[in-house]
Amino acid sequence: MKRRTFIKKASITSLACALPPMVPVYSDPDYSLDELIGKADIDLYGEGINLREEAYHAFVAMKKAALKAGFDIQMVSSYRDYFRQESIWERKFLRYTEDDGMQPMDAIEKIIEYSTIPGTSRHHWGTDIDIIDGSVKSSGDVLVPQKFEAGGPFEGLKHWLDENSEEFGFYLVYTDEPKRPGFKYEPWHYSYAPISIPMLEAYRRINIVKMLLSQDFLGCDYFTTGFLRSYIQDNILGINPELL
Repeated sequence: MKRRTFIKKASITSLACALPPMVPVYSDPDYSLDELIGKADIDLYGEGINLREEAYHAFVAMKKAALKAGFDIQMVSSYRDYFRQESIWERKFLRYTEDDGMQPMDAIEKIIEYSTIPGTSRHHWGTDIDIIDGSVKSSGDVLVPQKFEAGGPFEGLKHWLDENSEEFGFYLVYTDEPKRPGFKYEPWHYSYAPISIPMLEAYRRINIVKMLLSQDFLGCDYFTTGFLRSYIQDNILGINPELL
């Protein structure tokens, strides 16, 4: 894949889901549909890192700089293909509907507080990372906001990232901006903007509603066009404006 220059571009105001029914799902010269929804084999770099080449080198540089400051950036999650996201989605759907007795749409709303619908995850792109500080001990689930706040084990790393991550091209995706819709605050989730911005632009040219309605996984039968339109606007686009 050729190197892409990091240029901020104006936000696209219309969504592909509003296109007429006869418009193809997607056509783009740089990224295939399968690549954007996590169904393509892509080149990934770094053992235990698994990012596109340019993002990998930027991550290594950021990790080295953090080490000098006393923080050991540890990768919790990076590239995740469609089928891995599908298994996460279906496991949660079954737990909420069968074990907890929730109605299907209530379960779906619960899932999308933090987890994406298969085919819509930024982790499909090889640009996004979930990270913690491996130099401190922490028990239980490490990816909870409280552990990155005052008194939490990852407070120091979070302050360092706030001041330095953008120098390496990594931007926080789901900020704590009170008016931001969609997924809840994720202080651990960063995106390599020089690649993820053009990939999001390409993704927005997909007829996302048509694509999702063509998939087959537990819970998808309950999707409506209205729900998917809201999901696109709030969850896919409800991100740090620096990444739009």
